[in-house]
Amino acid sequence: IAAHYDLGNTLYTHFLDESMMYSSAIYPDVNASLADAQFHKLHTICKKLRLTADDHLIEIGTGWGGLAVHAAKHFGCKVTTTTISEEQFAYANEWVKREGLEDQITLLKKDYRLLEGTYTKLVSIEMIEAVGKPYLNQFFNKCASLLIPDGLMLLQSITIDDRRYDSYHKGVDFIQKHIFPGGFLPSQLVLNQHIKQASDLSIRDMQDIGLDYARTLRDWFNAFVAAKEKLAVHGYDERFARMWEYYLKYCEGGFLERSISTVQLVLSKPRYVDELTR
Repeated sequence: IAAHYDLGNTLYTHFLDESMMYSSAIYPDVNASLADAQFHKLHTICKKLRLTADDHLIEIGTGWGGLAVHAAKHFGCKVTTTTISEEQFAYANEWVKREGLEDQITLLKKDYRLLEGTYTKLVSIEMIEAVGKPYLNQFFNKCASLLIPDGLMLLQSITIDDRRYDSYHKGVDFIQKHIFPGGFLPSQLVLNQHIKQASDLSIRDMQDIGLDYARTLRDWFNAFVAAKEKLAVHGYDERFARMWEYYLKYCEGGFLERSISTVQLVLSKPRYVDELTR
């Protein structure tokens, strides 16, 4: 996974918006910009987690720090977040310092399996695709162990259509070969099975945002094409540019035809109660 994210922060700063979110946005309306949609996605996640200043949020997969900064700034909670990418860790570290959030945000460069302690809330945004099929039970077991008895978790995951799952995981597609070596997409059914097998978590809510991802990819593609000449100066040659353009369009097509999608799952520990049942 580090191989994909350590291509260089320069590449990603040229086609992502200022949130530096490399995951599906959620568009609040047809006229929303990519930046608007990513802000809306981050706010939606924090609200689904019912974050308050009393929470300590653990994040598996920091990215460049966008969610951690958003949660700390807008919801006042403490955040501990981990990544295994050197480039992302360095970028997030600078961002946290720039925002003056060192007292609220703890950055770790650690494999999620080595995390310790318990937290009130947990979030993982499009990191599970890097976990690998044999380790899904381990992932959900670890997530459950990091939460207090009435904790809440939000997972955002790209998924493959259940009907395509068997043939997909027996082969290697373009993305697995050229873009995300070692990447693996679960299906919604497979996610459900592993959650039940390996944890005491219950699914409380599911939202499909696959078509939002198609639009996100279109916005990334347009920004990437507009920045091609600047990227060439930094050593991203024509062959790389063609492969990246193909990757972005290939993924957009997958979301549009619904062979792949993205879901946000809200999961709770057994003792969690909301306002309606309190």
